[in-house]
Amino acid sequence: MDSLALLDDRVAGCVACPRLVAWREEVGRTKRAAFQDWDYWARPVPGFGPADAPLLIIGLAPAAHGGNRTGRMFTGDRSGDVLYQALYDVGLASQPTSVSIDDGLELHGVRITAPVHCAPPENKPTPGERDACRPWLVQELKLLRPTLRAVVVLGAFGWQAALPAFAEAGWAVPRPRPVFGHGTHVPLDGLDLFGCFHVSQRNTFTGKLTPEMLRDVLRTAGEAAGLPVK
Repeated sequence: MDSLALLDDRVAGCVACPRLVAWREEVGRTKRAAFQDWDYWARPVPGFGPADAPLLIIGLAPAAHGGNRTGRMFTGDRSGDVLYQALYDVGLASQPTSVSIDDGLELHGVRITAPVHCAPPENKPTPGERDACRPWLVQELKLLRPTLRAVVVLGAFGWQAALPAFAEAGWAVPRPRPVFGHGTHVPLDGLDLFGCFHVSQRNTFTGKLTPEMLRDVLRTAGEAAGLPVK
């Protein structure tokens, strides 16, 4: 695959994991009461953002009634509300909300992806599902490599999934592998890798991750990527 557009198309058609295929489609049929009028995407959710992005954000997996409904990463759920507000606050998004795939949102020098592209039951992919999805992330990293300068990984699951993908994509990952932590910074062959608590409701509602903490990480990563940030 020689383009992110082609990769995204291939991702959206993936049926590699039977449990995830069954779950995403079942959610799309039964729906949530508040979204009965929606035609759910109910497929793998590809990455979102420009193909020449110098900054990449890696999450966990789409939410059942968020990305699995709308077809765009972190779109239509509470986690996305927090993330896109912070991106807007630091000047990396054109608007503070992300509600649908056609809402006009644009990211400035940022791409968002996940190590698992299908919504998993209870937001918990299995290790086998994570590993089955890794080749997509490896290929995405390879395609982004000419412009990629910084990466923010949201949460320990994403961190554990991303480090092997970076190694497979050609970066020299230190051994032993760096341990995840909020604010962790690891240099990788001209790439700055940052850890950040995930924007899950569990973290944001309890104050484990505050908007200021998230903005600080995004601002630092944006600067490392050479982007103009506020």
